[in-house]
Formats: sequence, C-alpha cells, structure tokens
Amino acid sequence: MKKFYYVILLVICIAVVGLLILFGRFLAGSQSLEDAKPVIYLYPEQEQEVSVRLDYDGELTCTYPEYKEGWEITAKPDGRLTDKTGMEYNYLYWEGTSDREYDFSEGFCIAGEDSAEFLEGALAELGLTRREANEFIVYWLPRLEANAYNLISFQTEAYTEHAGLIIEPEPDTVIHVFMAYRPADSRQEIPEQKLSAPVRKGFTVVEWGGCEVGK
Repeated sequence: MKKFYYVILLVICIAVVGLLILFGRFLAGSQSLEDAKPVIYLYPEQEQEVSVRLDYDGELTCTYPEYKEGWEITAKPDGRLTDKTGMEYNYLYWEGTSDREYDFSEGFCIAGEDSAEFLEGALAELGLTRREANEFIVYWLPRLEANAYNLISFQTEAYTEHAGLIIEPEPDTVIHVFMAYRPADSRQEIPEQKLSAPVRKGFTVVEWGGCEVGK
C-alpha cells in the first residue's frame, strides 16, 4: 500500500513540475517587447514651430526631451531642434514597451560579424542619410555582433500600426525604419525582404528604432 501512495505522490510531483515549466514558458512568451530608441528627425524647408505627438499603444518608459503631452519644438532645415528654453537637440527620443508581435516571414539571416556591412547597405536602401545610418549602427551594432546570427526583418507597417506619429504641420515625406531581430545559433533560411524608401521632398520626417525578439 505504501508503494502505491509513493507512486501516486511521484505522479503528482511530476505533474506539478510540468505545470510549472509550462507556466514559466507562458510567462516568458507573454513578456512585453521593448521598442528601443526610436528617434525622430525633423527637416522642415524653413525654420518653424513643430508639434509632435505619439499615438502609441504601449507604455512609454523613457523620453528626451521630456514628452509630457507631446513635444513642442522649433525645427531648422539642417535638423537642429530647439525647445522653449533654448536647449538644442539632434532628435526627439523615446522608448516604450508593448505586446506587439512582429512578422519574420521575410527578412535576412545575417552573421553577427557581418552586421555592420549589412546595415550600411540596408539603411541606404531604406532612405537614411549617412549621418542617420551612422547613429543607427552605433546603437545597434554591439547587440547584433554579440550573437552568432540574427534574423532581421524591417517592420514598417507593423510598427506604425502601434506607434504612430501625429505631426503639425503635416510633413510631406515620412520615412520609418524599424528593425526587429531575433538571435539565432546557426544560419537559417528566410525569404529575402525587399527594401525601398520614398523620395525625400519638402518637410521630411525620419524615424528609426528597433526591437529584440526572443529566440
């Protein structure tokens, strides 16, 4: 009889451990993703006051300058921004967390050591200037190079659906570059993503950012 109880107890223990493992995996899979360092550049045709607000379905975790109810900024054609106190900025910065999912049905599998070369080409195709691309690469390169491989997919539509910009006066050209990437231990096959960008004309706004998605 004792053996029977021991068997029952063992089965219960195994079941509990299994449930705990499944619950842990569920929690890991449901964690919010960090939209890291989206930055916004403003290039009006002439110096002017610009209002920028975020239509974001997540939670903001950091902004600079302070976001409050939006940003009210004086923008110059060379991209320099000045707030009402006279403080100057190169761009508007924010970060946040959301439950958004990203699509890896198309993209690129890039060795970590090849990340710089890949980004230089891809960002040019996506419409970033050399200065903008340099700032993107400096931020993301250490993270990408730390992995053996990365699955990379640029998520313009998925990103703008949950992180829209409301800008007044309305810009003539808006370029969004949002890179989602997933670390990988080995090379993987993935259909190549086609990259393109609108032609810059008139008042141009550029935004870039990224997000690491778990393996």
